[in-house]
Amino acid sequence: MEVKILGTGCKNCKTLEARVRRVVETNAIEANIIKIEDIAEIMEYNIMATPGLLVDEKIVSKGRVPSEKEILEFLSN
Repeated sequence: MEVKILGTGCKNCKTLEARVRRVVETNAIEANIIKIEDIAEIMEYNIMATPGLLVDEKIVSKGRVPSEKEILEFLSN
């Protein structure tokens, strides 16, 4: 599974990255986590409000920081 975190480095982007990594580690999920900070690349995904979260190229969240429970649901589907 490939998980992309889209964000330029703001507090919410860092919080999302930490939560995703914690959920992956805690639940022994095999995932390749990629952090994308380049604004031009982020805009290619049509995300205008960061942070954004993609799972296998599907946008599952944008413009907010989902809870760890929500993140686990995104990664389990």
